[in-house]
Amino acid sequence: MELLDTFNGFLTDLLGPFGPLIAVGFLGLIMVLMTLPVMLRKRDDPLDKLKAAAAPPVTGKSGNQDRLRAAAGKDKLEKYSNFLEPQNEEEFSAIRLKLMQAGYRSKNAVRIYHFLQFALGIGMLLLGILYAVWKSSTGDPSTQQTMLSIVLPGAAGYMLPKYWVTRRQGERQKAIENGFPDALDMMLVCVEAGQSLDQSIIRVSRELRNGAPDLAFEFEVVAHEMKAGKDKQLVLKDMAERCGVQDVSSFTTVLVQSQQFGTSIADALRIYAAEMRDKRVMRAEEKANKLPTKMTLATMMLTVPPLLIILIGPSIYDIYIMFGGGG
Repeated sequence: MELLDTFNGFLTDLLGPFGPLIAVGFLGLIMVLMTLPVMLRKRDDPLDKLKAAAAPPVTGKSGNQDRLRAAAGKDKLEKYSNFLEPQNEEEFSAIRLKLMQAGYRSKNAVRIYHFLQFALGIGMLLLGILYAVWKSSTGDPSTQQTMLSIVLPGAAGYMLPKYWVTRRQGERQKAIENGFPDALDMMLVCVEAGQSLDQSIIRVSRELRNGAPDLAFEFEVVAHEMKAGKDKQLVLKDMAERCGVQDVSSFTTVLVQSQQFGTSIADALRIYAAEMRDKRVMRAEEKANKLPTKMTLATMMLTVPPLLIILIGPSIYDIYIMFGGGG
């Protein structure tokens, strides 16, 4: 501690009252400048080189040989992909799945997500440093207050994209969960009218665009994948994974089992649609039963203090007049 105080006094004598803060900022800037070139340098993976060499070339109409899924030329973050994207496949898949469940489906969603975390973290950190400098010029804050005023904005900026994506994911899952019973009823009507499962999914995706756009989009994706020739069971399982809702996962399981065992899809849909309607009613009743408990605290805060003032206030005033007010 004495060594730290001595060093702090040396910096103050050398650079003025903002000497320690200037030294910390300069050291952080040097570390960032030393780290960024190494992290931003895109190194080719030897396995990627082997895959690219073994992949068959694709010849277009112009006669040039192009690779499939070539990097987009308009993407300015492509050269920073090794820095902005997780290199672990499991971590990358988990973040991509979370972004898809939140409604962000672009190819560069993971890259943009990490870029926003990095940019907002650095930006808010710089604002925190400016605030700390202004606070030091107008007053004499402690070292702990200065560090908190610098670190907290940076941490908040870094966590803001994660909070936003998590919130969007919850809202989207809630919207899918609320619109799913109506979608099942409509699908049951279509199947009983003589349409196939593929046709009923297309019709449901068209009819739900205004009421439940997120669920309609998922059904539309399922319809396009089925038209493209993808396996129906795999398509339904992918839909359940993209939605992240337990009701949709159970629905896909019912359809897959119905197809495997050869049972009637209409009967399975009828039973499951009835269960979904009952489940929606139970969720509404659960919220209604929770409401009195949630209102208890607000009721106590808004009614008990005025009631105490009305009942006890005159007595306290009389006691004050009797013992203190007369003197």
